[in-house]
Amino acid sequence: MIISIVGMKPGEVGTVTDIQGGQEVTRRIQGMGIRIGKKIEKQGSHFWRGPQRVLIDSFKVAIGFGMAEKVFIKVERNGNK
Repeated sequence: MIISIVGMKPGEVGTVTDIQGGQEVTRRIQGMGIRIGKKIEKQGSHFWRGPQRVLIDSFKVAIGFGMAEKVFIKVERNGNK
Protein backbone atom coordinates (compact mmCIF):
# COMPACT_ATOMS: atom_id res chain seq x y z
CA MET A 1 0.00 0.00 0.00
CA ILE A 2 1.39 3.42 -0.95
CA ILE A 3 0.42 6.35 1.28
CA SER A 4 1.88 9.68 2.34
CA ILE A 5 3.76 10.08 5.63
CA VAL A 6 0.61 11.73 7.01
CA GLY A 7 -1.35 8.50 6.46
CA MET A 8 1.17 6.31 8.27
CA LYS A 9 0.47 5.13 11.80
CA PRO A 10 3.10 5.52 14.54
CA GLY A 11 5.51 2.58 14.46
CA GLU A 12 4.89 1.74 10.79
CA VAL A 13 7.94 1.25 8.59
CA GLY A 14 8.10 1.76 4.84
CA THR A 15 10.21 2.72 1.86
CA VAL A 16 10.05 6.12 0.17
CA THR A 17 8.71 5.62 -3.37
CA ASP A 18 7.97 9.17 -4.55
CA ILE A 19 8.32 12.83 -3.65
CA GLN A 20 5.75 15.03 -5.39
CA GLY A 21 6.43 18.72 -5.46
CA GLY A 22 8.44 21.44 -7.10
CA GLN A 23 12.21 21.62 -7.17
CA GLU A 24 12.48 23.69 -4.00
CA VAL A 25 10.19 21.45 -1.94
CA THR A 26 11.93 18.32 -3.22
CA ARG A 27 15.34 19.82 -2.41
CA ARG A 28 14.26 20.70 1.14
CA ILE A 29 12.81 17.23 1.74
CA GLN A 30 15.93 15.55 0.39
CA GLY A 31 18.03 17.84 2.58
CA MET A 32 16.38 16.20 5.60
CA GLY A 33 17.63 12.81 4.40
CA ILE A 34 14.28 11.71 2.97
CA ARG A 35 15.11 10.25 -0.43
CA ILE A 36 13.56 7.67 -2.75
CA GLY A 37 14.57 4.17 -1.65
CA LYS A 38 15.19 5.12 2.01
CA LYS A 39 13.44 3.21 4.78
CA ILE A 40 11.66 5.35 7.34
CA GLU A 41 9.66 4.71 10.49
CA LYS A 42 6.94 7.08 11.65
CA GLN A 43 7.53 7.98 15.28
CA GLY A 44 4.43 10.12 15.79
CA SER A 45 2.73 13.38 14.99
CA HIS A 46 1.20 16.38 16.68
CA PHE A 47 -2.53 16.76 16.94
CA TRP A 48 -4.32 18.31 13.97
CA ARG A 49 -2.01 19.42 11.13
CA GLY A 50 1.24 19.56 13.06
CA PRO A 51 4.72 18.21 12.30
CA GLN A 52 5.21 14.52 11.56
CA ARG A 53 8.13 12.83 13.36
CA VAL A 54 10.02 10.12 11.46
CA LEU A 55 13.16 8.06 11.97
CA ILE A 56 15.53 7.89 8.99
CA ASP A 57 18.58 5.69 9.44
CA SER A 58 19.42 6.70 13.04
CA PHE A 59 18.19 10.30 12.79
CA LYS A 60 14.91 11.66 14.12
CA VAL A 61 13.39 14.30 11.84
CA ALA A 62 10.28 16.46 12.16
CA ILE A 63 8.74 17.33 8.81
CA GLY A 64 5.94 19.84 8.38
CA PHE A 65 2.46 18.55 7.54
CA GLY A 66 2.40 20.11 4.06
CA MET A 67 5.73 18.60 3.06
CA ALA A 68 4.82 15.24 4.64
CA GLU A 69 1.77 15.07 2.35
CA LYS A 70 4.12 15.14 -0.66
CA VAL A 71 6.25 12.14 0.44
CA PHE A 72 4.83 8.75 -0.51
CA ILE A 73 5.79 5.56 1.27
CA LYS A 74 5.22 1.88 0.48
CA VAL A 75 4.12 0.25 3.75
CA GLU A 76 2.92 -3.23 4.60
CA ARG A 77 -0.43 -3.44 6.38
CA ASN A 78 -2.50 -6.50 7.24
CA GLY A 79 -0.42 -8.74 5.01
CA ASN A 80 -0.65 -6.39 1.99
CA LYS A 81 2.67 -5.91 0.22
